[in-house]
Amino acid sequence: MAERRQLEFFLLRYVPDAVKGEFVNFGLVAVENGPNGAEFIDVRFTKDHSRILCLDPQADLDVLLKLQKELQEEIGQTKDRAVLLKRMEDSFSSLIQVSEVMPALTKETAAVEIGMVATMFLEVPRVRRMREPAGRLKILETMRDEFEKAGVLPLLNVVPAEPYTKAGDPFEFDFGYKTGTELKLFQAVSMRAGVDSAVLLAARYPTIAERMGQLTGTAPMLTALVEEQLDKTRSEVAFAWEMMEESRIIVLRANDMGRIAEVARKELRV
Repeated sequence: MAERRQLEFFLLRYVPDAVKGEFVNFGLVAVENGPNGAEFIDVRFTKDHSRILCLDPQADLDVLLKLQKELQEEIGQTKDRAVLLKRMEDSFSSLIQVSEVMPALTKETAAVEIGMVATMFLEVPRVRRMREPAGRLKILETMRDEFEKAGVLPLLNVVPAEPYTKAGDPFEFDFGYKTGTELKLFQAVSMRAGVDSAVLLAARYPTIAERMGQLTGTAPMLTALVEEQLDKTRSEVAFAWEMMEESRIIVLRANDMGRIAEVARKELRV
């Protein structure tokens, strides 16, 4: 049986306006956890800056290209994870942000896995995707309808992450309720047009859940609801799905909502 490699990825994001928080992924840094600890092994950058220019027509691409060259040289000289992360934090202006870590276990070679993740987050699709404004909203509507049919919607609450992270955190779990020692959370996650939201949820949830459990004295249990017809054979979907499960998130399809709502009805004794 092939041994799984333990990799971690960090996205480099161009953020022209810190207030709006809009960003474009333009770089990917890869780390491998091995017997000698965590070492930086590769860095990839987008070859198409059209999305950056679309977000910020005044973007100084020369500065970004210089940064890319410096990082590529630094990767070859500094393998220590902590040292290089500290250097990036000290050197980057407010225009550049480093994402939260995205862990991955893979049977593929490091080069193959890095290539797949780089394609997923850095490349502009060759075929234009049809807009699906109903993606997450459609799942959310299904969740709301089923909870309402079960008569439990008024008993559910939106659960903000802010008390368990930092002031100003805008993230919220769509629905939640407490039953016994468990705090059940539910989140609509659309992956049909892109997996960024699923990957971010997987990266953030373990830290939120740990702090939430400490402060509330409960055991948080998060269920992510995805599209009913989602193609799990797509590599990026499989990657994000596995990341969520590794973060102890239960992943179900939207057509499971009837059963979920019925369980909620029984637990809330409606």
